[in-house]
Amino acid sequence: MTTPIGSLPTVRITPTQGGGAQTGTGQGTDFGAMLRGAVESAVATGREAETQSMRAITNGGNVTEVATALSRAELTLQTATAVRDRMLQAYQDIMKIQI
Repeated sequence: MTTPIGSLPTVRITPTQGGGAQTGTGQGTDFGAMLRGAVESAVATGREAETQSMRAITNGGNVTEVATALSRAELTLQTATAVRDRMLQAYQDIMKIQI
């Protein structure tokens, strides 16, 4: 299942007086919840590909559905890896900043 980019919520984080952070969406969506949802979706995509593969092996399922599910899982893994790499790079850049 693919979610169009236009339907993803926008999250704006603004500092508060107490030093914490507050989300500016009004929906109460924080970064952790958004990240958790993305990871759960990625895991579900991988499980769906595995299920389709097992179904094809045991019952002679539809090869097109298997190929589609595997392509989705591969794309999801590539996206997750790219996001992880970019987050690591951003973390390393922040750690290089001298105070």
